Amino acid sequence: MTVLLKVKERAVRPRSLKRELRKAGQIPAVVYGNNVVNTAISVDEKELMKALKENGQNAVYTLDIDGKKVPTLIFAQQQDTFNRAWLHVEFLAVDMDEKTELEAELVLKGTPAGVKVGGVLGQNLYTVIVSATPDKLPERVEVDVTALNIGEALTVADISKNADYTIMTEADEQIAVVLEAVDHEAEENEVAAEVTPEVIGEKKES
Repeated sequence: MTVLLKVKERAVRPRSLKRELRKAGQIPAVVYGNNVVNTAISVDEKELMKALKENGQNAVYTLDIDGKKVPTLIFAQQQDTFNRAWLHVEFLAVDMDEKTELEAELVLKGTPAGVKVGGVLGQNLYTVIVSATPDKLPERVEVDVTALNIGEALTVADISKNADYTIMTEADEQIAVVLEAVDHEAEENEVAAEVTPEVIGEKKES
């Protein structure tokens, strides 16, 4: 999916300009990569947030820089620690015919058979690296866990093949596992039964 974003070139000095841009609703950014000289730009915050909500972070964002169209991917971003607002964005210019690698979210689908009989589902891996041409990069990869019984696990090798992209994460990485539920109350009762408290003042047998 390709999304058009209008951006503006910006000055990089003085540093206070970044703060002024943010106050004006603009996010300082930079674009570099395929046939593009490293260029400082700014992008409208509301426009970018709307595009992200509708299309996801792995969409192709075509930047309109003074009439020049540059296909890019969002390579990295800096966010505020407290309110998670975007403070800076790095756009990577790409060749639409060349494969690239990005992270995609792992989403577990379904209720495991083991959970239906009292087991607990645990997820160990939340993202995978995928390789594809920019227009085929997925935002998320779904994994069906319905067949998992207690004591069974899924690894990256179990992800269904997709013609659009290739999973680059190590095949033996564990994604999810169904474990037997632990009865903490029963454990506490068992421990209490094993421990006989000593009564102060009680006469011990010699």
